[in-house]
Amino acid sequence: MIETTDPDWVFRVDCPSRPILDQIADKWSVMAMAVLEKPCRFNEIKRRLEGITQRVLTQTLRRLERNGMIERRVLPTSPVGVEYSLTPLGRSLQEPFAHLYNWTVEHADEISARQRDYDERTAV
Repeated sequence: MIETTDPDWVFRVDCPSRPILDQIADKWSVMAMAVLEKPCRFNEIKRRLEGITQRVLTQTLRRLERNGMIERRVLPTSPVGVEYSLTPLGRSLQEPFAHLYNWTVEHADEISARQRDYDERTAV
């Protein structure tokens, strides 16, 4: 059992937040959950997430489903279709993710400038 009275417990290797952050805070998970603001089928998600491979999208959706962030529903169509949607737990991340996204947009130019400066300073 982790002693949560220690202020540094979140930095410990056995902190339960680590695998959760690793699984939901990667780029494709955040972007997939943004696409799922409304229920979508697999191919619609793939079309909207430019650059993602089918394999990576499948892994991402399975991980999010396993963590309770999204649900997968088999549609009674021919051929059988699958639709993904956010669960209430997944919806609870929309506001924090929106803040993170807005921060990245707001600071993108400054970060790009600092990257250029760094690259120029450290060029061999």
